[in-house]
Amino acid sequence: MARAAAKQSYAQMAKAKGIKYFLISYSDLGGVSRSKLVPAAAIDTIVADGAGFAGFSTYLDMTPAHPDMFGMADMDSMIQLPWKPEVAWVPANLMMSGKEVGQGPRNVLRRMMAKAASQGLYMKTGVECEYHLINADGSDISDARDTAAKPCYDQQALMRRYDVVSEICDAMLELGWGPYQNDHEDSNGQFEMNWHYDDCLVTADRHTFFKFMVKSIAEKHGLRATFMPKPFMHLTGNGCHAHVSVWDEGGKKNLFHDPKGELGISRLGYHFLGGIIANAEGLTSVFNPTVNSYKRINASVTSSGATWAPNTISYTGKTAPT
Repeated sequence: MARAAAKQSYAQMAKAKGIKYFLISYSDLGGVSRSKLVPAAAIDTIVADGAGFAGFSTYLDMTPAHPDMFGMADMDSMIQLPWKPEVAWVPANLMMSGKEVGQGPRNVLRRMMAKAASQGLYMKTGVECEYHLINADGSDISDARDTAAKPCYDQQALMRRYDVVSEICDAMLELGWGPYQNDHEDSNGQFEMNWHYDDCLVTADRHTFFKFMVKSIAEKHGLRATFMPKPFMHLTGNGCHAHVSVWDEGGKKNLFHDPKGELGISRLGYHFLGGIIANAEGLTSVFNPTVNSYKRINASVTSSGATWAPNTISYTGKTAPT
């Protein structure tokens, strides 16, 4: 009887894919990506033992007395960099003293996903992520001709940044994310790129990688990308619209949809919405983690005529068909 083939090591996989290095990455409580750069020759050891990090060195509400954390690489979620294929980005789950770091953002989401799964529920999400393309020194937007009072969807301004936007979109196409539209947003120098919704952990990983990718590709073109909520006081700030739906365990049926319900929303959907409204103040600390976040709330009206930032706890339905 023939022996079963040995499982391919991650180092062998890396050689086959032309990967020389791995970025073992996690996000801290400020949304900043933190990484260790691991050579492919060491990846099997790092996958088994974790990449070491000092928690106090990043924003994770720790002290120097805490022991080291270890980032346990989720190799199934690996993304090979389209603009630098010799490097692969790998999200990690933080561990400390043999237990998950409770406040690690990816751990929090995974824990909530497991709780939902125990009730037969499965969440899908999509994001609309806005950013500004600014000068490398951060002094102003990068396009001096982008001066319209209402610049949203400005074709000329969009095409002047075609090289950057198209390279980012091409990368998403290559990665199979299903990007479907790119636009110039409401602020001068601001852009938004949309891709298809997916499992909430997949979308969270892609959102994190998207910010890294946009910044990296902008730097290739001698520019700087910023996702700061309010980089310029006189301009509309950057938001990230989240689309959330809960499905059955198999992910086949949208449990928020009810064609007979008010606004087409099911009873479960309204309970979910009620939970968001009831906890909106507390959630603000999560959705607005930096001082700059609060410069967007109740800000002065911008040159376009609106801030597009909510400042009350409310909900409504769309008034036009989609």
